[in-house]
Amino acid sequence: MHNFADRLIETIRRKKSCVCVGLDPRLDLIPAEITSKASSPSQAILEFNKAIIDIIKDDVVAVKPQSAFYEQYHAEGVKCFFDTMDYARQQGLIVVADVKRSDIASTAEAYARTFLKDSPADAITVNPYLGIDSLEPFIKLCDELGKGLFVLVKTSNPGSKDFQDALLKDNRKLYELVAEKVGDAGKKLRGKEGYSSVGAVVGATFPAEAKAIRQLMPKSIFLVPGYGAQGAKAADLKDYFNKGGLGAIINAARSIIYAYKEPNAQQWQDAIKQAVKEMNKEINGVIR
Repeated sequence: MHNFADRLIETIRRKKSCVCVGLDPRLDLIPAEITSKASSPSQAILEFNKAIIDIIKDDVVAVKPQSAFYEQYHAEGVKCFFDTMDYARQQGLIVVADVKRSDIASTAEAYARTFLKDSPADAITVNPYLGIDSLEPFIKLCDELGKGLFVLVKTSNPGSKDFQDALLKDNRKLYELVAEKVGDAGKKLRGKEGYSSVGAVVGATFPAEAKAIRQLMPKSIFLVPGYGAQGAKAADLKDYFNKGGLGAIINAARSIIYAYKEPNAQQWQDAIKQAVKEMNKEINGVIR
């Protein structure tokens, strides 16, 4: 399928999962059996990521590597970021590159080429706060290449209220205006399933706000961070989905990839596998 939203929905249905796993590697939390054999931090991270992907690939629809965890290791880390995405794609997973880029004119075009055209990523995260024209180069390439965007609308951190909840003259909140504008911008990228390839990042820690955003963006797919370690639970997620259990993918990072750090945890591979299966069970219990 050429349309990103259609491909994502097909994968959700086939795997009976809407789970996305964040690959946010921390060297101090990677098992010693991996770090002790690695010649560099980036090699240890790549081997850890490959192991995680092998463990979860049958039970999740996507992975979301966050670029900052790789860029801190400079050129070698950036290579690890792209190698991780390559490997995930080879294993049949959809890849969301969490890069949160934004700019205007030729700079936005360069960012779009870097992370969409010249990249194994299926979709990326972007920041809309420079205006809709800052999104246009990304939307254009998504249309041409069959890729996707997840635009920051209501993020999961407590401080998101500082700006995103600001009241406008018409008594709407800023995130509602952003939701409306992003939803309109994505209409031309709707696929056969009716969903747009321009989706929204909507944090799991704000379910009431998500209900309002869903009304403004009925045909957008939500990327939902905040499940697990940030405190959100499956019971909070009902209004993120449309009827039929579509419309959202739920991201968890620490609660999955470092599940073996929990008290009384199993062998690290088994702990990761069990955490993913439990997350699937909990979410499917709510939406199905």
